[in-house]
Amino acid sequence: MNLLFAWRYFRAKKSTNAINIIAWVSMSAIVVGAAALILVLSVFNGFEDLVKTLYSSFYPDLKITPSSGKTLILSARQIQQLRAVNGVRAVSLVVEEQGVVENGDNVASPYIKGVDSNFAKVSGVPDKIDGGKFELGTVDQPLAVLGSGIEYNLGLEVDKSLPLDVYCFRKGGPGYIVDPLASYNHATMIMAGVFRIQQDFDEHYVITNLEFVQHMLGLQPNEYGGVELAVTDPARVTEVQQALQHLLGKDYLVRTRYQQNQGLYSVMGTEKWVIYIILTLILVVAAFNMVGALTMLVWDKEKDIHVLKALGASNGLVQKIFLSEGILLAVMGGGAGMLLAVLICELQLKFKLIPLQGGSFLIDYYPVKLVPTDFLLVFTTILIVALLASWLPARKAAAQPIELRT
Repeated sequence: MNLLFAWRYFRAKKSTNAINIIAWVSMSAIVVGAAALILVLSVFNGFEDLVKTLYSSFYPDLKITPSSGKTLILSARQIQQLRAVNGVRAVSLVVEEQGVVENGDNVASPYIKGVDSNFAKVSGVPDKIDGGKFELGTVDQPLAVLGSGIEYNLGLEVDKSLPLDVYCFRKGGPGYIVDPLASYNHATMIMAGVFRIQQDFDEHYVITNLEFVQHMLGLQPNEYGGVELAVTDPARVTEVQQALQHLLGKDYLVRTRYQQNQGLYSVMGTEKWVIYIILTLILVVAAFNMVGALTMLVWDKEKDIHVLKALGASNGLVQKIFLSEGILLAVMGGGAGMLLAVLICELQLKFKLIPLQGGSFLIDYYPVKLVPTDFLLVFTTILIVALLASWLPARKAAAQPIELRT
C-alpha cells in the first residue's frame, strides 16, 4: 500500500510547481551520479584488464626465486620433480642481472635476462615481436631480443646486424679491489629482434640465451636466478603454488603473477575505490535535493496525512509512504543512469567516441568493461543514500498530529 501511495504522489500534480521541479532535479542528479559511477568504474575495469593482459605477456603464471640472495641451485632431479607436479604445463630456467650495453656512443643499462628453450611456453614475449625474430643464439654466438625502448636509446635498427658491447659484473659484484677489470665480463652480441609490450619492459629488458648470461655472471651450470612456470589451468594456480612450495621448502619463494606485481595491483584497486568514494559525493549532493523535495511534499500533503491518520493509519505507515517516495525517486533515477551508462559504454566500444590523447598508447581509445558487481555496488549505494535522505522528511510526516477542519 505504501508503494501505491508513493507512486500516486509521484505522478499527482502538486499545489506548488516548485515541488515538481525540485523532485525532477533531484532525480536528474541521481541519473548523473549513477551514470558517472558506472562509467568511471567501467573505465577502470577496462584499464585494469589492459594492464593485466600486458603484464601477463611478460610475467609467468608462477615464479620460483630464492628466499634470500640472488641465485638458486637446482639439480636435474629437482627440475624433473618440478615438471612432474600436477598442474604444471611448462618450466623455464632463467637468470637476469643489470648490465651495460653499448652501441658506439649510445649506452643503456637494461636488465639482461637469460632464458632457456622453454621460455616461449611460459611467456608471451615471443608473441610480441615488433621486428626481426625471437632468436637467442648460443653461448659463443649470442643473439639478443631488445625492448623497443632499448633499441631506440641505442640508436639501432633491427635490419642492421651491428655488434653490441655487453658488460656484466661477475658474481660477487665489483669487489675485486686488486684488479677492477676482473670484476666484470665483456662480450659482444647481435640484435635478432625487438619486442614491444609496455614501457616498463620495453625500456628495461634485453633477452638472450641462458648459458651466455650464466657465463657473463660467472655462475655454475646448475645455478639460476629463478624458475618460471606455466600452469595447465589458471583456476588452479594457487593449488599448484602450494604443491611447489611444499616440494621445495622454505628456502624458496613461489609467487603467483599477482604476487609478483602486488604493488601495482594494490595501487590500481586503491585508485578505483578512491574514485568511487569521490563520485559518491555527487549522490550525496543529490540527496540534499531529495530532502528538500520530500520536505516540501510533506507540507503539500499535510491534509492527506491527517485524513490517513483519521482513518486509522499508523505513524509507521505514513513514514513508509514517504520513505517509499524517496526510494522510488532513487530507483528511477539510478535505473535511468545505469541504462545511460550502458548505452555510452556500448557506443564507446563500437565507435571509440572518446580517444586517448598522445598517440603513444597501445590502444587509441578509452577501454571500458561492464562488470555486474559494479551495478550491484552502485545500486546499493543509491538505495542507502536515498534511505538516509528520506528518513528525516518521513519522520516529520509521521509526527504530524491529526488536525481535521470542516
